[in-house]
Amino acid sequence: MLGKGSGPANIVAFPGGRAPQQVGFDRTELAKILDLYGRMVAAGEWRDYAMDFTKECAVFAAFRRAAEFPQMRVEKRPSLRNRQGMWALFGEQGQVLKRGHELAGVLAPVERRLVKAVDG
Repeated sequence: MLGKGSGPANIVAFPGGRAPQQVGFDRTELAKILDLYGRMVAAGEWRDYAMDFTKECAVFAAFRRAAEFPQMRVEKRPSLRNRQGMWALFGEQGQVLKRGHELAGVLAPVERRLVKAVDG
């Protein structure tokens, strides 16, 4: 909470708190992903999406059509934060296209494809 003239409040975990039951996207992460999704829909590339949240990862998948494999999948795995980065972009056949510590960098290949789709 913010009071008059005070800075942002510190978030304090409850004593004896448990680990989160599932990994999720925060508001800014979801805004970046959905912004890209909306632009790809407008370009005619994607038509549907799905999200999945487990203890290990949060997944956003985008589909060309509803009844097929995802054209692109973004995963957030906090357990990999200190290794290759918690973000990964997967292609249609499940191949890793990009890994990293920053969401914007991992989404860059899709952004480039969007530019080609709009220009082409």
